[in-house]
Amino acid sequence: MSSRLDLIIRGGSVVTPGGVQRVDLGVAEGRIVKMTTGLTETATAVIEAAGLHVFPGILDAHVHFNEPGRAEWEGLATGSSALAAGGGTWFGDMPLNSLPPVLDAASFAAKKALALQKSVTDFSLWGGLVPGNLDQLGELRNAGALGLKAFMCSSGVDEFTNVDASTLRAGMKRAAQLGMLVAVHAEDNDLAAQHTAAARARGTDAATWLASRPLELELAAIHLALELAGETGCALHIVHVSSPEGIALIAAGKKRGVNVTAETCPHYLLLNENEVLRQGAPAKCAPPLRPETSRRGLWRAAEQEGVDTIGSDHSPAPPGMKTAADFFAIWGGISGCQHGFPLLLSETLARDAQALPRLARQLAANVAQRFRLPHKGRLAVGFDADFSLLDLNQAHTLQNAALLYGHQQGPYAGRASTVKVVRTVRRGRTVYGEGRIASGAGDAQFLAPTS
Repeated sequence: MSSRLDLIIRGGSVVTPGGVQRVDLGVAEGRIVKMTTGLTETATAVIEAAGLHVFPGILDAHVHFNEPGRAEWEGLATGSSALAAGGGTWFGDMPLNSLPPVLDAASFAAKKALALQKSVTDFSLWGGLVPGNLDQLGELRNAGALGLKAFMCSSGVDEFTNVDASTLRAGMKRAAQLGMLVAVHAEDNDLAAQHTAAARARGTDAATWLASRPLELELAAIHLALELAGETGCALHIVHVSSPEGIALIAAGKKRGVNVTAETCPHYLLLNENEVLRQGAPAKCAPPLRPETSRRGLWRAAEQEGVDTIGSDHSPAPPGMKTAADFFAIWGGISGCQHGFPLLLSETLARDAQALPRLARQLAANVAQRFRLPHKGRLAVGFDADFSLLDLNQAHTLQNAALLYGHQQGPYAGRASTVKVVRTVRRGRTVYGEGRIASGAGDAQFLAPTS
């Protein structure tokens, strides 16, 4: 006797962390309930996926969608729509660029309410760790914060102050007591100030700005963060690692028993510092893009799985903030959650046709495991039916005109790609297809990490 399903995905090549399987998926009530060849059940809807790869929904733990307060930079609706167009089904929004920043339960609740109203993907929210809010960390944990984000250098906004070593130590100690993870932007503030002052005395162009953010800033901050995490027993996540040397430091910390994971971003794997000189503002970020030798080394580290997770660090700003004669004054942030992931898949497959399972780990399974996301991160029975359908053989050129961001700007225009996101499905419901967001694609869910 056959049972009726809500959805069948038939004939696709299903990517799991362990390999690629030619199986059908059966979905009921938003979850995968069948995973086998030749499903015989009837279904309300059937997606024919022959010739396509069914890739787990990308979990992007590092975005800046900003609302409330700075919706003109990027909003929850446009940001989540762009992520869905790039194959994403969940995001973790950072706490700093909204007004107010997410530093207590009230600001957390305000952002959560907006995201439930506007997002087309599921989501979680980071809380902030800044001087003066240690008393609020418990309420952020109770509200369901994904973790705590701290800046070891200036965040770029006055409302979100960076931590010194003493504040970070105290915050990590409290986070360990609460069972919370701390993520750090790892650049040393004192070294940044020294190098910036010296560089600005020489000029204000892009090359001079690059010289003001040398690798030593990142390595010094990673070293300190690892030391404090080991001392306090805090779970540590180092975001947007830009260099193989940074990954090597983190690997050494793991060997010493530090509970630490490393994130990098598509732009550090796809672009080098020459793009800052060529493109200017669209390629400015912190830490900066590195020399080509460093990019290649980071790519090797990712291939060897020294990189645990890959997040976009989608950090947009209005065009007016991306234009200035003084390159130091331009807002540093790369818009990348839509084009960055498919382009990374394309470039990776050009090097290694067997790499999809590794990318399924770094873009989904590892993220769900590290951030304790229930029922997310893999295509398996009992998990949410979150996936994208990928055409791996559709050569095209990326164009900013296709971007769904609040502002159609980014560093990948003109790049050739062979990977096209045909459809994105969140909990069994199509949210993106045929080049646009599906009608009525709301019904986002908020996820708190499991205890």
